[in-house]
Amino acid sequence: MDLSKLGLAIREWARAAGFASIGVADVDLSDAEPGLLAWLDAGMHGTMDYMERHGLRRARPAELVPGTVRAVMVSADYAPDDPDWIESAWRTLEATERAYVARYALGRDYHKVVRGRLQRLADQIGEAIGPFGYRVFCDSAPVMEVELAKRAGLGWRGKNTLLIHPQRGSTFFLGTLYVDLELPVDAPTEEHCGTCSRCLDICPTQAIVAPYRLDARRCVSYLTIELKGSIPEDLRRPIGNRIFGCDDCQLVCPWNKFARRIEIPDLQPRPLDPAGAGGLDTSQLIDLFRWGPSDFNDRTAGTAIRRIGHERWLRNVAVALGNASKSDEVITALASRADDPSELVREHVTWALLSHQ
Repeated sequence: MDLSKLGLAIREWARAAGFASIGVADVDLSDAEPGLLAWLDAGMHGTMDYMERHGLRRARPAELVPGTVRAVMVSADYAPDDPDWIESAWRTLEATERAYVARYALGRDYHKVVRGRLQRLADQIGEAIGPFGYRVFCDSAPVMEVELAKRAGLGWRGKNTLLIHPQRGSTFFLGTLYVDLELPVDAPTEEHCGTCSRCLDICPTQAIVAPYRLDARRCVSYLTIELKGSIPEDLRRPIGNRIFGCDDCQLVCPWNKFARRIEIPDLQPRPLDPAGAGGLDTSQLIDLFRWGPSDFNDRTAGTAIRRIGHERWLRNVAVALGNASKSDEVITALASRADDPSELVREHVTWALLSHQ
């Protein structure tokens, strides 16, 4: 099979695997290195030390996986199967007694789902041509996924730094397959953000400090997921009821009126218990704050949420309760953990209680 025919076959196999779009990019990212270095030098990666530790390897695929000459990029949609999902998300954000979880995290852990399907794609390629050099990734290694996906024609980089596709918005996961095959490459997509600045204006913590530049230290997703210590006090109030991630810059993006519903079953929102009752997108903060370690582990098993652990879960919910409308129930819930064994939890509970005085 020649490489042109193989490229066409890979596209068919990828779509059969449930991927929404696929493209191929060259891996020369030398012109992206200055921007990466400037971002790291400014300290905008916060406590994500691995970003600095890997340094320019992120922009040099062949150093990470020797022999790599192409990146096969795929996307998997995750917008809820609800035509009013954006309005529903805003309603949850406005209901201070409820918990808001980023839409991408409501289903099975996307890292495993996308990586597993990419591995099967790699297996199909191997069956067709024999052994070849490759490695699969999904937000799991020093890979510039958005930059590569942009070059592969899967969309353009929006001012919120996310990839935007003209027919499916930005609600999709990216997967990467590094290969040592010189497949034909795709052309980049034309940019269409224009003068729009809605994502910059809506960010609750003003983390998008300039178009195409995100200060992770202020980002709600970083604060509720990546940050292991205390959430800075000046950023707790803007977090609102967001307990895992944030979607505001996507909810306001006009291109997400084209967001596509989930096609891969494992990415569908999951119930919180085996009986199938309720989900995180309909949960009350007080109920989630009652979870013990075993409750947290059991109910978040197989999801991306599991990675933050019970302690940070309580930290996040405590902040959200501090931002909730004052009630006897909220005060009682917070007071129940005023003497929590975790200093981190106690600190945020104390702040939350003081915020209701």
